[in-house]
Amino acid sequence: MDYTKMYEALRKVLGNEQIDFAMSGRSSALIELWSRMYEEKSPWLHEIDNANIPATVAGEIARLTTLELQSKVDGSPRADFLNSMYQNVLGKLRVQTEYAFAKGSMVFKPYVSVNGIAIQYIQADMFFPLDFDSEKMTRCAFLDQFRKGNAIYSRIELYSLDGDTLSIKNRVFVARTKGTLGSEISIGSVPRWSELAEEMQFSGVSKLPIGYFAVPLGNNKDSGSPLGVSVYSRAIKQIEDADRRYSQINWEYDSKETAVHIAQSLLKYNPDTNSYEYPGGKERLYRGVEYAAGAQDKPLLDVFSPAIRDSSYYNGWNQQMRLIEFRCNLAYGTLSDPNNTDKTAEEIKASKQRSYDFISDCQRALQKALTDLVDAMAFWCDIYSLCPAGAYHLSFQWDDSIVVDAKAERDNDRADVAMGAMALYEYRMKWYGETEEEAKAAISEISSTGEVIE
Repeated sequence: MDYTKMYEALRKVLGNEQIDFAMSGRSSALIELWSRMYEEKSPWLHEIDNANIPATVAGEIARLTTLELQSKVDGSPRADFLNSMYQNVLGKLRVQTEYAFAKGSMVFKPYVSVNGIAIQYIQADMFFPLDFDSEKMTRCAFLDQFRKGNAIYSRIELYSLDGDTLSIKNRVFVARTKGTLGSEISIGSVPRWSELAEEMQFSGVSKLPIGYFAVPLGNNKDSGSPLGVSVYSRAIKQIEDADRRYSQINWEYDSKETAVHIAQSLLKYNPDTNSYEYPGGKERLYRGVEYAAGAQDKPLLDVFSPAIRDSSYYNGWNQQMRLIEFRCNLAYGTLSDPNNTDKTAEEIKASKQRSYDFISDCQRALQKALTDLVDAMAFWCDIYSLCPAGAYHLSFQWDDSIVVDAKAERDNDRADVAMGAMALYEYRMKWYGETEEEAKAAISEISSTGEVIE
């Protein structure tokens, strides 16, 4: 989909909706660029090789963010119903957040299905944030498209929150040209969408029934935009340069590939194929040439095997990876050679801390989006009476081992206990997950039996 063209088309058809559009043409162009980079369609790739860095960066940050995440909904039968569907979301979270980190944002959109509540994962280049009240999105549009023959059908689903009133509108269009919406038609005329209502309204609503996750970075290309940005938005030029370095390395190996220049007079001519046959079928090794001079001026066999300058190229590549790591909030050694000793231990530790801080910000933003998602699921459960009423509690436990060496920290804590700087019950609370009462009771029992716990 041509995201920028569709955004301009959307602005035209929603011109009478009195929308103060939060997006600009610049923002839509950036989302389109980030999407193309992730999908291996960067604008510079027509002339150079692709090292696939954008997908690698987004995938690594998604892995670090969701690593060992534990979350659940509990507290009532209603919570159990929500949790059964919520756990399916967690199972897909790492892959879906990779798309969000690449393209800047994502919407978790619940909807009612025959099996209860299903979740639609809408990537940044398939929805349009339209209006915000402070940091809360109050209006957005979702685009659903399919092609049938030469016709392209588009459905715009508009969510609007005015005060405490939520309105959901569906508008359908048909076009024969990509990048346009075409003519508006009745939603009932399209069998796929005929059961959907044209408009619904709900009162007493405090937020849109979606979970919106935006990458917590400033937009240095469009500072007035409230939208999220790609995790590699600040490294676009560096990624382009890295692709060029990658191409140079590949060309260095291709151009220096060993070859034997052999006089055609030494080759056997095959009249059936009208070509010369190389020894043992090794066409890749031999290159037939016709020497203008005699054998005394040029040997009939000449080996081409120049030295490969890979060390210089790989040093340049490694430095380029370091630039990208810094601009993408990754620790040194994530993309670059982890065995390189150019950086001091303190610099490497600082880079890990910087990465940890960013991942923590991402986890907080994702936690808010997932909390809003569960609230949205509960909203639709209330509307359609899908489960009994009741309170629910959503809990999260995130992994923090990105910068912390757990074994070293545990050894330090044991030393603190031995020297009296840390109480034994505090140690048990930290490493065994016990409450203060449980820890003290366990210590008392150990003392009475004389057991020693390693």
